[in-house]
Amino acid sequence: MNASSALLVVVGAAVGAPLRFVVDRWAREHTRAGTILGTLVVNVAGSLVLGLVAGLRDAPDWVLPLVGIGFCGALTTFSTLAFETWVFFEERAWRAFAANLALTFGLGLPAVWLGFLLG
Repeated sequence: MNASSALLVVVGAAVGAPLRFVVDRWAREHTRAGTILGTLVVNVAGSLVLGLVAGLRDAPDWVLPLVGIGFCGALTTFSTLAFETWVFFEERAWRAFAANLALTFGLGLPAVWLGFLLG
């Protein structure tokens, strides 16, 4: 990776991270599902965008570091998904535990597939 690619990752992350924060705050303030919905939305949206980037055949060299790695990497969050799922496990909230995983993978995998097809 060269310096310009690293800079593109930083620029993409500078957009993805605040957007993730805004989505999370909106979900907390406007829905009963709160942060779990925010995590689901950013992970599914990020899966769609990353699939789109991966599916682009003639994309310029700057697209993957800027959008795929920087933006999607900062927007999506596996660690928050893992933490929220672990909390459900500890609380023995089995329906929420299963729903969180089922929705994330049930929507995320088709989203990345759709994005790839659109690319």
